[in-house]
Amino acid sequence: MSILNMPFKALSDPTRRKIIQMLKERDMTAGEIAEHFNMTKPSISHHLNILKQAELVIDERKGQNIYYSLNTTVFQEMVNWFFNITDKKGGSIGEED
Repeated sequence: MSILNMPFKALSDPTRRKIIQMLKERDMTAGEIAEHFNMTKPSISHHLNILKQAELVIDERKGQNIYYSLNTTVFQEMVNWFFNITDKKGGSIGEED
């Protein structure tokens, strides 16, 4: 699977999209994220692992907690991909004519 396909597949799930929206506001622990869902903590961990594998989310240990945050670099790559497929000339955005 292509590296760019993994983020799109990860974002195909509504739970993972909601997690992304939550992390847009602030970094959170898995427990804080789980409080917003009616599912088990292992299920939330599964969703977080998929987001991490797609490199949409990164984790960092702070003391006894692991905080999850957005990896904005991958989102920038996805936006560039969208712009490039909509460029009628077939070139990259920002290229001069």
